[in-house]
Amino acid sequence: MESGQQVSSERERRVVRFVPYLLIVGLLLVVAISNPIIAAIGAFVTTVLFVLHLLEEQRARKSWEAYVERISIQVEDTGQDALTNMPIGILLYDEETHVTWFNDPMREIFDDLAMGHLLLDLDPLFVEMMATDEDQATLEIGESVYRVFSNRENRTFYLFDMTEEAQVEQQLVDNQTVIGVIYLDNYDEMTQGIEDQLRSELNSRVTQLLNHWAADHGTYIKRTASDRYFVVTTEENLRILERTKFSILDIVRDETSQRGVQLTLSIGIGCGSDAIPILGQMAQSSLDLALGRGGDQVVIKRDGKVRFYGGKTNPTEKRTRVRARVIANSLRDLMQESSRILVMGHRNPDMDSLGASIGILKLAEMNDKEAHIVLPDAEIGQGIRRMMSEISKDEKLESRFINSFQAEQLVDDQALLIIVDTHKPSLVVVPALLDQFERMVVIDHHRRGEDFIEEPVLVYLEPYASSTSELVTELIEYQPTNEKLSMLEATALLAGIIVDTKGFTIRTGSRTFDAASYLRSQGADTVLVQEFLSQNLETYVEQSHILERTEIYKAGMAIATAEPGVIHDQVLIAQTADQLLSLQGIRAAFVIAELQDGRTAISARSLGEVNVQLIMETLGGGGHLTNAATQMTESIITVADELRQAIDRYLEDETKGEEIE
Repeated sequence: MESGQQVSSERERRVVRFVPYLLIVGLLLVVAISNPIIAAIGAFVTTVLFVLHLLEEQRARKSWEAYVERISIQVEDTGQDALTNMPIGILLYDEETHVTWFNDPMREIFDDLAMGHLLLDLDPLFVEMMATDEDQATLEIGESVYRVFSNRENRTFYLFDMTEEAQVEQQLVDNQTVIGVIYLDNYDEMTQGIEDQLRSELNSRVTQLLNHWAADHGTYIKRTASDRYFVVTTEENLRILERTKFSILDIVRDETSQRGVQLTLSIGIGCGSDAIPILGQMAQSSLDLALGRGGDQVVIKRDGKVRFYGGKTNPTEKRTRVRARVIANSLRDLMQESSRILVMGHRNPDMDSLGASIGILKLAEMNDKEAHIVLPDAEIGQGIRRMMSEISKDEKLESRFINSFQAEQLVDDQALLIIVDTHKPSLVVVPALLDQFERMVVIDHHRRGEDFIEEPVLVYLEPYASSTSELVTELIEYQPTNEKLSMLEATALLAGIIVDTKGFTIRTGSRTFDAASYLRSQGADTVLVQEFLSQNLETYVEQSHILERTEIYKAGMAIATAEPGVIHDQVLIAQTADQLLSLQGIRAAFVIAELQDGRTAISARSLGEVNVQLIMETLGGGGHLTNAATQMTESIITVADELRQAIDRYLEDETKGEEIE
């Protein structure tokens, strides 16, 4: 259509050029009637002019055609040169992804490039872009960075060298500000009562160690209090510190131990592209998280993600009970302001969760408040059935247990929810209840994880404690009333302590014995506790079958895998792990088995040399240094493979830490 219009336009221009000659011919015909001689002369002159005009037009047309031809050749040569020599890699391929053509810059990018090569042999990225219909991607080859563009219609890839831009961008990232806060976890407790000269030496030595560490890593550090330091560094320096696994934790711990006072550090770091004030808030919240996990570790927050380093030692028991007294007073005030109180533990409750819940019931009763424990029948497992059987003999206490439907009917604006023995919203008995309460309290003894109940009005999280039952017992001791615990209440709390300490052998401090002594004075029945914890022959045989399938994986790590398809109780799995740990030469014990709900559980135990919490956290779980667990949706075989990989990573990090030291 367009070509036809151009031809028509050209004809019109020719007709317009001939119009003057046609007019002259007409005029000469008129003149010829009266004067033929003049008409003849005019015709001759007109003919000459017409011929000259045609010759000039032909010359101009040939000149234009020559010009166009010259320009076409130049454009063709330029295009060929551009395809061949421009600093853009160009590659063509056929339907079978074989290379059909490439230019010189592409040959420089891939040294062994040749016609017929498969794209997959050059780099899998090309095939991935074709499979996912991606138009562009980034390709790194050695120290060079390329932006790859794909034109699927022409089967062409274009590679633009972005190395300089990437270097500038990386430099900007490397120079981003990182803010940190360093805290001496147990400074007040460890320096209390020591001589001023030794305290001064410790202060000087710790400050000297931190200053040397900061200077070696291009970091600014400033002491802001006797137990707190402010840190400013860059992303580049932070990456170096992460590669060393923050060896300063071990250095300070070892150096101060040689002086008879073991001090540990907790470090909170905020980094990323956020504004400076937000980085400062992230650093403080990271420090709070590190302290909530027991200290002696580093927590780094970046763009909503959290990383942990350290945490290899048990948290130090606090010598002072000031915090327990303050929490007891605050909790009493909250209870008195509430219309009613609901208590909730974790799924598959154990003795500690149930004992702490009963202790909170007693606290509410001491403050003349109505309280209930949320425990649906489906959550009552074999491990606590003996205790529930004993509770059923006490009508008043039994009436305080309600299911999730009954709990929803009791919720109002002034109701208070107290969560015990967990701080993770995904682990509570009825997660849906969390959204219905405006005020919540968390009482727990597990190391704090990233997943935490949102905006509780009060948090009592003490990783040094043996159990939540121990914490609740201390809160009861600080109530102003002289009302005594019943035998069953005291026994339930004591059972929680005994279970979590494995009979006062693990995570047991002086305050653990103080709490147990108080409960015993209140009438706790140790014989009844043993009845709660006793096993029947069927359970013992079930444990034996699991232990038969034990393998010593690496470095004293024992893994017992139950038979696939056989359902086991969560408490039995934990007890089997305890039993496995008692065997000689076992540094850490892991028991894997299927639960009633179809998930696969892992119970992990150690004597303190191995931090099973770190291993379980990589698998989505958590717990303590010596006692941790997780639940996964994969099969037993898959979970066992993932556990071995997690153990390998832990042992690799452990080896790196020894090399750094």
